[in-house]
Order: sequence, then structure tokens, then C-alpha cells
Amino acid sequence: MTLAVHEHRLAPGLKLNEDEVGEIFGVGRTIVRSALQMLAHDQLVTIEPNRGAFVAEPSIREAREVFEARALLEPRTARSAAERITAEGAARLRAHNRAEHAALDRGDYGTALRLSGEFHIEIARIADQSTIAEFITQLIARSSLVIALYWRRPEAMCETHAHEALLSALERGDGATAEEMMKGHLLDLLSSLDLREAPPPPQSLRDALRP
Repeated sequence: MTLAVHEHRLAPGLKLNEDEVGEIFGVGRTIVRSALQMLAHDQLVTIEPNRGAFVAEPSIREAREVFEARALLEPRTARSAAERITAEGAARLRAHNRAEHAALDRGDYGTALRLSGEFHIEIARIADQSTIAEFITQLIARSSLVIALYWRRPEAMCETHAHEALLSALERGDGATAEEMMKGHLLDLLSSLDLREAPPPPQSLRDALRP
């Protein structure tokens, strides 16, 4: 289900019926409940008494807080990654970047968004900051929900090659440039959100998870 959230196959506000989830994944209700509790801990799901579980719907305030937190953590992490990157780490980022562009070329925005998030997480791992990497992983997951609700410019993903430029700075070991590029990249992401309009209604659970 986490993958479905990242790829926008599960829309914010969608009700997660335990029996239906169990049937789709071929598992019992005990496992489903445990999984939903874990997702609730990560703030990807909200569990309401007498109503059940729903994909979380971040408010406009929460959306801004998520990106403010990313803006505090990720630029400095990018600088640290530039100071520590290895040939192996650069190759992993290159592979992510190629896969992301391939998804964009075929119009698969959900997969491209997931890969984009993984690119940011990999930078934190290269920086060798495990605690911060955990925070960034959680923020990236919540960003997926924010983008699903408030993203109004799908073409924004194709407007720049932000990851390519950032990767070049990392490979050069240019920490200062990597830090500034990450700041600008996150600002561009925030500017692609429309934090004024009401979100669209959720689709059905079975349609969202249908292979």
C-alpha cells in the first residue's frame, strides 16, 4: 500500500476497507490491521473510531510544514552528500535519474514521482546521516500525499532537469552548489502546488489497486 500511495494509485481520503484490502493482497485481517497501524504511525493513514481507516489528507498547513521541514534538512544533507559521494553512490543516483526520465517519457507520472522521492532519500543515505535519512524518508512519503492533493502542474516535472544538475554538482564534490540547487529545487516543487483549491474526491479502493 505504501507503494500505491507513492505512485498516487491510492488517493488521499480513500477509505481502506479491511476485508477488501485483505482480499486484494491475499492476507488476513490481522495482517491488514497491523499494516494500517504502521501506515498510521507514518502519518500516511488516519484511523477514525467507528469509521475505519482512510488514506491521510494533509491540510494546507500540513503541506507547507512538510516542505518547510524538507527545506531545513535536505539542502544541508545535499552538501554532506557531495563531500562523501563515491562512484558507487553516483551510479545509483544515475540509475534513478534514468528510470525517472524513462517514466516521464512514457507518461507514467506516478512511477516518476516515486523514483523522484527515492532519489532524495538516496542522497541522504550517501550523506551517511541515518537519523536524518529516516526523517527525510517520512517527509518524502507525506510529500506524496501533499502532491496528490495539491499538485496542479504535472508539466512541472518536465520543465527543468533539476535532478541532473544536482547530480552533476554532487559528482564534482561541489557541496555549496549542491546545497543551493537543493534549496531551489524544493522551492520549485512548492511553487507547483496550488494550496488554495479543494482536493478532488477519492476513487474506489479496488480501482486504485487493480493490477
